[in-house]
Amino acid sequence: MYSFLFYLILEILGVIFLVLSFSVIVVYLTVMILSVLEMRDHLRKNRFIDFNDIITSPIAPGVSILAPAFNEGKSIVQNVKSLLSLHYGKTEVIIINDGSRDDTLERLIHAFELKKTRFAYEEKINTKTVRGIYKSKNRSYVKLIVIDKENGGKADALNAGINISSLEILACIDVDCILSQDAISKMVRPFMEETNRKVIAVGGVIGIANNCDVTDGTVTTYRVPSSLFGRFQVIEYFRAFLMGRMAWTRINGLMLISGAFGFFKRELVVEVGGYFTKTVGEDMELVVRMRRYMEERKIPYKVGFIPDPLCWTEVPEDEKTLSKQRNRWIRGSIETLQLHQEIRLNPSYGVLGMLSYPYWSLFEKMAPVLETLGMLYTLVLIVIGDFSAFYFIAIFLVMYLLTILVSSFSILYEQIAFNNYKDRKDLNRLIMTILIEPFLVHPKVVWWGLRGHWDFIKGKGGWGQMIRHGFKKSEDKKNLESTLTS
Repeated sequence: MYSFLFYLILEILGVIFLVLSFSVIVVYLTVMILSVLEMRDHLRKNRFIDFNDIITSPIAPGVSILAPAFNEGKSIVQNVKSLLSLHYGKTEVIIINDGSRDDTLERLIHAFELKKTRFAYEEKINTKTVRGIYKSKNRSYVKLIVIDKENGGKADALNAGINISSLEILACIDVDCILSQDAISKMVRPFMEETNRKVIAVGGVIGIANNCDVTDGTVTTYRVPSSLFGRFQVIEYFRAFLMGRMAWTRINGLMLISGAFGFFKRELVVEVGGYFTKTVGEDMELVVRMRRYMEERKIPYKVGFIPDPLCWTEVPEDEKTLSKQRNRWIRGSIETLQLHQEIRLNPSYGVLGMLSYPYWSLFEKMAPVLETLGMLYTLVLIVIGDFSAFYFIAIFLVMYLLTILVSSFSILYEQIAFNNYKDRKDLNRLIMTILIEPFLVHPKVVWWGLRGHWDFIKGKGGWGQMIRHGFKKSEDKKNLESTLTS
């Protein structure tokens, strides 16, 4: 009896894993097709747009740039100068000093001639105590506002910035990111061009600046990182942004806008209560909550995405820091999906409930668990002597070739659309990384995902420390000193 049940369970599991394997193939081929169509339309549209018209247009929306800062003393002044120099007329730059324990605030006060002021605002979103609001005595920095507050984390800092902000669009960024000079004009375009739907948020591509040359806050020479983990993330970001998010934008199913570079309608963000401070996935959670708000009120809306490389950041290249980042990402995904279980397979929420939520649950949240179960299933078959080498090799080759195909197409998209990596050696390194990633990197990613699930079950929270080494300056080729960010 027990033997019969055991083999019956194995048969059922075999069918489930076979269905899942073919589902992965169908899903990724569909994603490739949708992203090609969306990229084609985006490139066609851009041929006829002069973004200088947006900068000078009297109807262009104002943009409040919100940048939380925690222990950024070594680089904060240069980062703020870079934000103040962006090519867009109607902006304000709001730096939120989130209880830094170094000299971040002192450096800002000295560099920008700041003075504590009585600043009238309505605290529509509850935050940690704001200790002071600073404005510059120098008219050259009239757009700059600095908030000093008790430490409450990134989400709480952004909420404080939202309370102070006064313009229509919120640009929520990481203070150490590098933005292209035309980043704002390109990101606000979707808010202006839609007539039948309300654009509630727009995301953008995050580029990897490791090993690139940076001059005066601008990436001047593009190179792939020298480490395997760095190159893996270049490919991963291509897949995620140029394929995944482009495809979801095509069907208006985007659930995530990167917290490092996202634009939002201020009035809606305030209406839904701002960022949720009890999750490490506050960026994803906010987008889902905004979408739920619109769906429940039957208001036509869109979450847009711009595939142009407009924002560059440094990614972790050491295994310890990268594992903490991926652990946090999976915990944030689990928390968001649990907070919004009501939309799961609920036709009232349209694409969000019927496609986006199930996809994210199965192919993002549960991916490391399912892959591990598949390996354990294979080991059990080997032990009991019911293992088909032909079947295993066939499935493995199909999945391996699919991985290479998807990654190769993502690099092809970048080369056709933007061609930032012009050195053939860089492309050869990326192709080599594609071939070895499934064997050397992917197993680690799966393990980090499992650890994230386990940490979530244990109730572990927090961001952990992210070690950055600074961007490479083209004039001296030397790394900046290491800094710690929250």
